[in-house]
Amino acid sequence: MSGFFQGAQYVLQGFKLITQPGLRWFVIMPLLVNIIVMSLGIWLGVNQLNRWLEHLLPSWLSWLEWILWPLMVIMIFLAVFYTFSILANLIAAPFNALLAEQVEARLRGLPLPPYQGIMSLIKIAGRTFKSEISKLLYMLKWLIPVLLITFIPGINLLSPLAWFLYGAWILAIEYVDYPMGNHELFFQDELKAVRDYRYSSLGFGGTLSAVMLIPGFNFLAMPVGVAGATAFWVDQIANNYRGRA
Repeated sequence: MSGFFQGAQYVLQGFKLITQPGLRWFVIMPLLVNIIVMSLGIWLGVNQLNRWLEHLLPSWLSWLEWILWPLMVIMIFLAVFYTFSILANLIAAPFNALLAEQVEARLRGLPLPPYQGIMSLIKIAGRTFKSEISKLLYMLKWLIPVLLITFIPGINLLSPLAWFLYGAWILAIEYVDYPMGNHELFFQDELKAVRDYRYSSLGFGGTLSAVMLIPGFNFLAMPVGVAGATAFWVDQIANNYRGRA
C-alpha cells in the first residue's frame, strides 16, 4: 500500500509543478487539446447515456436497477474518459514530451532546455510516433477483454472495477512515456518500468483516473499527468537506467 500511496502523491506533485513560473507556457497546448477533446467526450457521454444503459442493463436485472444504474453510469463515464484521454494524448504527444523535458530539468536543478519552436515539435513528433503506435496496439489488446466483461450480462457487474484497473494501468504507461521517451527509452522499456513499480504505477494511474472524473479538474489531467509522471521518473524509475537518464 505504501507504493500505491507514493504513486498517488505524484499526481499531487503534478498539480504543483504545472503552476511554476517558466513551465506555465508549456502547459497551455496540452491543456487546450485536453479541454477540446474531453469536452467532446463529455458531450457524447451525456447525450448517449440512456441509450447505452438500455443495452448494458438486461431486462431480467431490472429489479436491481436502483443498484446497477449508478455502477453502469460510472462504467460508461470511465470508458468515455479513457477512450478520449488516449485520443487527446495521441494528438498532444509532441507538446507533452516538451513539457516533460522542461519539468525534468526543473526537478534536477538544470537550466531549462531552449525551445526551438516548430523544429523542436517536428523532432519530438518523429521520435514519439513509433512509441505511440506500440502503446495504442497494447491498449487495444487489453481493451478487448474489458469490453467482453462490459457486454456480458451478469458479468458486467464487474465492469466498473475492470475499467478502473485498465485505465489506471494504461494511464501509467501513457504518461511515463513522455519523460522516458526523451531519453530514447520507448514502449518495451516503459512497460518494464511500470511492472517493476507496479503498485506506484497503479496508485499514480488510479489517482489520475479519479481526477478525470472531477468536473473542472478533468481538463487539467493531461498536463498534471505529464508533470507527475516526470517526477515519478526522476525519483524512482530513472535509478534503473543510470547512464541513460
